[in-house]
Amino acid sequence: MTLSPLAIPQPTASSPLVPLPQARPLLLVGHGSRDSQGRDSLLDFAATYQALDSSRPVIPCFLELTTPTILDGVEQCIAQGFTDISVLPVLLFAARHNKFDVTGELDRARARYPQVRFHYGRHFGITPEILNLWRQRLDQLDGVDANPQGIPRSETVLLFVGRGASDPDANGDVYKLARVLWEGSGYQTLEICFIGITHPRLEEGFRRARLYQPKRIIVLPYFLFTGVLMKKIYAIAEAEQTAHPTIQVSCLPEMGLHPQLMQVMRRREIETQLGQVAMNCELCKFRLAAQTGEVGIGHGHDHGHGHGHGHHGHGHHDHGHPHDHGSAPDPCAEPDQYHQRAWQIP
Repeated sequence: MTLSPLAIPQPTASSPLVPLPQARPLLLVGHGSRDSQGRDSLLDFAATYQALDSSRPVIPCFLELTTPTILDGVEQCIAQGFTDISVLPVLLFAARHNKFDVTGELDRARARYPQVRFHYGRHFGITPEILNLWRQRLDQLDGVDANPQGIPRSETVLLFVGRGASDPDANGDVYKLARVLWEGSGYQTLEICFIGITHPRLEEGFRRARLYQPKRIIVLPYFLFTGVLMKKIYAIAEAEQTAHPTIQVSCLPEMGLHPQLMQVMRRREIETQLGQVAMNCELCKFRLAAQTGEVGIGHGHDHGHGHGHGHHGHGHHDHGHPHDHGSAPDPCAEPDQYHQRAWQIP
């Protein structure tokens, strides 16, 4: 029995989308999950986005763990007669999957179908829409239904839970977004933690949160969809609530099919069509490696994302990165193990 996320009413009405410059098919690439609900969430997301604009196909696919694969999605576009394809990663931050793995799969697809041109777009990142989404949800937690004891924000710790990556740049973005969300919120303080790979982990986040002796801890899982890791967060939160019954633990749900996300997705799609994709790559460890020659296979494709280091060593796709999908032993269970890997180039 795990702690259920608080029921947050999901807005259903979405503002009209800005028209696309052209009718180019869109390949939506999700991470992939062994959890059937997690897989279905991405398929539902793609179907919802497609329903808002039927002028071009929206084709969902996955990087790993389930099907259809990226190559399957590319072949579906080709079967419909397209040779120009927009590709968007349905990912929150630019870590290895975004910079390295998806682009590696596109290189393989390009090698098989050299007539196809890919226009690779940007991850969600830190946007006003996403900040507003979470602010609205936090406002709902102040209501009597979610907070019957009327615990004020001044006695509440916000515990922000990121997925965790092997890329220090992406982990730093988690801290930035959490901090921007906390600014002006009135919560007693903010603690940031992760559910996998990097540290501090969620259990340590709870321990730190309790040091402030709050009456309430609000867990904000920064996830798009449900899956193995979301369910792990609820289980840990339930255990913490049981162990410390005097502190109220409230869990928010994942973002899901929120209209604000559809607006961000449309902006990212238009960027790919206008060639306006830009990423902050100064601290990308894959770019640094390419500059020093530590990673080979630098064939220089930038996939239209305008950040000039599309040569993240594509083709070296061993998926041997430290990644906890909930079943394999965790190679970064201790902080020292993560720190030894943090700036290494796979």
